[in-house]
Amino acid sequence: MDQFTRRIVGFAVHPGVLNGAAVCRMFASIVAQDGAVPMSLSSDHDPLFEFHRWKANLRVLDVEEIKTVSDVPLSHPFVERLIGTIRREFLDHVPFWTCTDLERKLADFKDYYSRARTHRSLAGQTPIPSTELKVAPTRLYGEATAAASTSCLRPRDW
Repeated sequence: MDQFTRRIVGFAVHPGVLNGAAVCRMFASIVAQDGAVPMSLSSDHDPLFEFHRWKANLRVLDVEEIKTVSDVPLSHPFVERLIGTIRREFLDHVPFWTCTDLERKLADFKDYYSRARTHRSLAGQTPIPSTELKVAPTRLYGEATAAASTSCLRPRDW
């Protein structure tokens, strides 16, 4: 999330066990979708963010990494608030069947959050003003389709 505009920059989904290489790929896909490299990025002290390739990517892209205070989730309130909003307004209400289905629905939520949902911190405006809208806001809840592929949240021993 861009803290200044309150716009969601992007989401990435990875099926299976998350590792440092997967985190790098997800970050690269978000940067590619958005078309802009951030000046800074907030991360916690998870070992995934200590991966040498992660550090090298940030160094090459000239991205400053801001670490949270250990064991203090409130040290980055914008991130915690966004996670809570996504859970309350989206994940608690929308079923998803596959990783592709979740990615599509998260993209729809990103458009809704940035183009249609008003924000108190922006005086009731949306992060992307209606004068900048290039396409109509998409439907937040698409039609669910049951697919035969594996779920993103499937335990490894199934």
